[in-house]
Amino acid sequence: MKHILGIYSAPYQHWVGDGFPVRSLFSYQTIGQNLSPFLLLDHAGPADFSPSQRLRGVGQHPHRGFETVTIVYKGELEHRDSTGAGGLIGPGDVQWMTAGAGILHEEFHSESFSRSDGTLEMVQLWVNLPRRHKMAPPSYQAILDTDIPAVSLPDDAGVVRLIAGNFGEHQGPARTFTEVDVWDIRLAAGKQVMLPLKSGRTAAIVVLHGAIQIGDANIVHSQQWAHAGLNGEDLLIEAKADSIILVLSGEPINEPIVGHGPFVMNSEEEIRQAMQDLKNGTFGQIPSAR
Repeated sequence: MKHILGIYSAPYQHWVGDGFPVRSLFSYQTIGQNLSPFLLLDHAGPADFSPSQRLRGVGQHPHRGFETVTIVYKGELEHRDSTGAGGLIGPGDVQWMTAGAGILHEEFHSESFSRSDGTLEMVQLWVNLPRRHKMAPPSYQAILDTDIPAVSLPDDAGVVRLIAGNFGEHQGPARTFTEVDVWDIRLAAGKQVMLPLKSGRTAAIVVLHGAIQIGDANIVHSQQWAHAGLNGEDLLIEAKADSIILVLSGEPINEPIVGHGPFVMNSEEEIRQAMQDLKNGTFGQIPSAR
């Protein structure tokens, strides 16, 4: 069995743009240094928004050197980027954006969501890229809810939505540069499940709603997460209430992490180069709205 190294609570909520009230559960500037290949996890909402004729969100901004993964639980977002990709993602949908050598993008509440009363809830995960792939061409994957396998757990314990990696014989749809598992799990109160985590991989078990017990003694509540060590396999989890959890597991990259805002590279020189490339227009342009 894997050993739990620590249980951590999310800090106070802060705003990203005017559309995303988030709690940063971890970042590479703190405990995230020990969670390679994962860099950051923000949980936005759940937050209620009143109708607006103005689209709320985050305007044009750059990224380089990693991937962003956005999972929508409630509400609807619209994405556009400098590769020409874009579209709507709603409940259950995922966008997996590879910034690679550099991308500009923007994310706003969709027009239909903005004009009605609604609740927004989503998470955004940053996944690091190894040095050899940090300058890969930027790309975008829109993964619809219907594309994501839903694996039923034994004894009616719940369901695993397999976004990336493997769960038993099942394979997630996301194309990844690093070996990662991203499992979006619903657990029923009072039920147990043995999660098939691999030895040699970092792991984070994030409780978005509800409460779980890991092993014999580790209780993890909503807005908390547990850090599991590299050694050992599997984790026994019992749901103390109906719960939604996000399980992240991956092979460590074991390379220097040097970040500055939206850039995550391996050296200060690469950060300076990213800033210069952005200034020179290397990241391209977001096409005009239709």
